[in-house]
Amino acid sequence: MMGDTASTDMQGFRQGAAMAAVRVVRRLREAGDWQREMDGILETLCHAMECQRGILFRLRELPGQGFAQSVAAYWIDPDFGGELASPTVIMQSIVNSDPLLERLAEDERQGKIFAGHTRDLEGFLRADFEKQNIKSFLSVSVFAHGHLWGTLAVNDCVEEREWTDEEEATLHIIALAIGDAIEHSPSDAHASEVIRRTMLQASLDAIIVIDEAGSIIEFNPAAEKMFGFLRSDILGKDLLDTVVPEYYRKGYASGADYMSGRGAPMVGQRLETVTQNAAGEVFPIELTATEMRVADRRLIFGSIRDLRDRLRAEEEINRQREKLHQNEKMAAMGSLLAGVSHELNNPLAVVVAQSTLLHEFASDPQTKVRAEKVRAAAERCGRIVKSFLSMVRLHPAAQAETDLNQVIRAALEVTAYGARSSGIVIDTDFAPGPLLAMADADHVTQVAANFLINSQHALAGVAGDRLIKVRSFRSDRGNPGFSVEDNGPGIPEAIRSRIFESYFTTKPVGVGTGIGLSISKSIIERHNGNVWFEEVLPRGARFVVQLPAISAGIAAAGESQPRSSGLRHALIIDDEPDVAGSLSDILELMGIKSRIAPLWESGAATLGGHMPPDIVFSDLRMPGISGISIYRELLAERPDLARRFVLVTGDLIGAKAEVEALPAQQRPQILEKPFSTLDVRSVLSTIAEQAALKA
Repeated sequence: MMGDTASTDMQGFRQGAAMAAVRVVRRLREAGDWQREMDGILETLCHAMECQRGILFRLRELPGQGFAQSVAAYWIDPDFGGELASPTVIMQSIVNSDPLLERLAEDERQGKIFAGHTRDLEGFLRADFEKQNIKSFLSVSVFAHGHLWGTLAVNDCVEEREWTDEEEATLHIIALAIGDAIEHSPSDAHASEVIRRTMLQASLDAIIVIDEAGSIIEFNPAAEKMFGFLRSDILGKDLLDTVVPEYYRKGYASGADYMSGRGAPMVGQRLETVTQNAAGEVFPIELTATEMRVADRRLIFGSIRDLRDRLRAEEEINRQREKLHQNEKMAAMGSLLAGVSHELNNPLAVVVAQSTLLHEFASDPQTKVRAEKVRAAAERCGRIVKSFLSMVRLHPAAQAETDLNQVIRAALEVTAYGARSSGIVIDTDFAPGPLLAMADADHVTQVAANFLINSQHALAGVAGDRLIKVRSFRSDRGNPGFSVEDNGPGIPEAIRSRIFESYFTTKPVGVGTGIGLSISKSIIERHNGNVWFEEVLPRGARFVVQLPAISAGIAAAGESQPRSSGLRHALIIDDEPDVAGSLSDILELMGIKSRIAPLWESGAATLGGHMPPDIVFSDLRMPGISGISIYRELLAERPDLARRFVLVTGDLIGAKAEVEALPAQQRPQILEKPFSTLDVRSVLSTIAEQAALKA
């Protein structure tokens, strides 16, 4: 029986709440002024839902107090009138300082229900609700003209209760009816005011409105964030004394005079200018100023957009564009240098080989001396070409035991002409013996050359003695390193922290790219080393590189001799007869007979009918076929001969990807042009050792 009674009571409540909603909706539709009906509507609602208080809150501007949730109407049960306090106006400043109120404000904008018990709250709302004797609360949003107009709430001040779906639905229906009545009421000015205020509050651009005297009468939240002034502090102050930079104020009487003043009025234009924030920081903005007439007042409406992020983005785009441009120039220079190097290496190979042979067979001592000078000069040319070529090779660091003394000597050879032509003296001080480090010789040579070129540029405008000191050393812990020092003007202290940044340069336009030191730092760090700058007194600069130490003990190149077994006959495949003939002459000195084939048709055609070769030398680039293709053919048909195959090239860049695509155990030996007798002997020694291991 008790269950039946509860069910009957609930049905009665549902019918009562539903009937109350119907009556309220009809009443609002028939009312000429919905605001006059709100007291009776709230009483009807509270009686139907057995609540002691009903409130209609509204979002509005309160003079001098900011944007607030104020009270549009409320009803309190007279039986509790002496015990219940009036609803509280919640100011925007309170919302901004209370996380729960901030979240509630966002939920209201999204139309979410706010319901629960006072004991579950915290902060301002809990204290306020306890003061008003609220036990349970239920609130829904009221929307009008597509914007949040306010909220409709009911309170139970007697007991805690769980609000039912029917109660929430009833409140929603009445809130929708109120919003509809607001939209159709004669008070459109109120809706327009809410829309205007919401737009000001939500605008991402700073909005400042000044009157005809230049006094600020509007300052939205975005302006507060941008300028660092509180709205309450800046209202009434003159624009000229607050956000206009000091150096623009002279000659203007007020902010209004500044906005529409001498010769360059800002009103009615969109322009880029600068402004000043509360901290005195001047920054770029885009300003759109519009004049408005309100009654007899002349107002200026300013919309302001901060340009700092956009300008930073544009600067970054320009940096990236310049970086791409520099990379393209480096790539083009690399391709050109690779082509020139390849063309030079063929005649250089002939000069080196023939001068070596002339020195070997000449009977006249004077001729021997001259031949040796020619050979030395040609080999030096070859080393310079190889050094240039290595600087543009786009390959990762292949670290091996490297003598830093030899690296520095190679860098000095590359940069020697620039120093001599500028009257610069190079003073060298090398550490005794091999200065070994695990390094990529090509890359570290590039670092040393960068430092030497920078020193030459630094000395270009120096009068008197011009000196570059190059030193290699072992640190106290045995770490190998080197330094390049000049007596130029040095580096100003203000920019020393930036000298290793990409594209930062102090050189004149057209002299430097700003990437040399950045690349050098990157290379040394990949070697697990350190690079730094030191000031030289009384003037000058020193750059120092230090690499990790390794154990000494590397065999001198060329000490091992080719094994006598197995290497008696060679096949040379080269379309350049002078290069092929020079290599044949060098092999003849070492007791190896050679046969020259100017082209390769197939293995059967080239090898058939002749004594089988013990070793094959093939040029990399030839008309119709490449040395790599010949090697692949031998791998398939004559793997024993492929193990004794040598690629001869003056341009390893083009074939490097193909060579490295092969398994490590199948890669052929490389003989780079121009080659000396020492280079040929080293290749023969390696081939002989491999042949002995396979035997």
